[in-house]
Amino acid sequence: MNRVCLVGRLTAKPELRYTNSNLPVTRFSVAVNRTFANAQGQREADFINIVVWRKQAENVCNFLDKGSLVSIEGRIQTGSYDGQDGTKRYTFEVVADSVQFLESKSQSQSRAQSNYNQGYNNMNSNPSPYDYQDTPSNDVNIADDPFADFGDSVSIDDNFLD
Repeated sequence: MNRVCLVGRLTAKPELRYTNSNLPVTRFSVAVNRTFANAQGQREADFINIVVWRKQAENVCNFLDKGSLVSIEGRIQTGSYDGQDGTKRYTFEVVADSVQFLESKSQSQSRAQSNYNQGYNNMNSNPSPYDYQDTPSNDVNIADDPFADFGDSVSIDDNFLD
């Protein structure tokens, strides 16, 4: 069985393209946080390449932006090609069957503004590696919960829209 489920944030605004047979397609990458910290106590992320086709590709391009939180279900697809220098190159990507938007546009814009303000205010501060808490906390900040006022989730299957 080849199934993948990811939750992460877009690393850039996706761009819509069309194949020679006029099928919409978009490629983008998603930053997915790892569940553990490195030796310096910092969390790292993996950057996963995603491919989305048809109406879902159009929706992704119309409604998502850099930093948007998404859930992706799909399958891993690998491939290879010969590089210009003659060496064999290997590719790895997730072909998405379903992309769910996990935050509203207003939440996304609010987060972007907050990140901008936080970055501006912390330009001269150096975080300590000892500030990291390795154990989960029971203190939950509702303001940081992307699902707090999201309501019902919407999942649209490509076959339904065609």
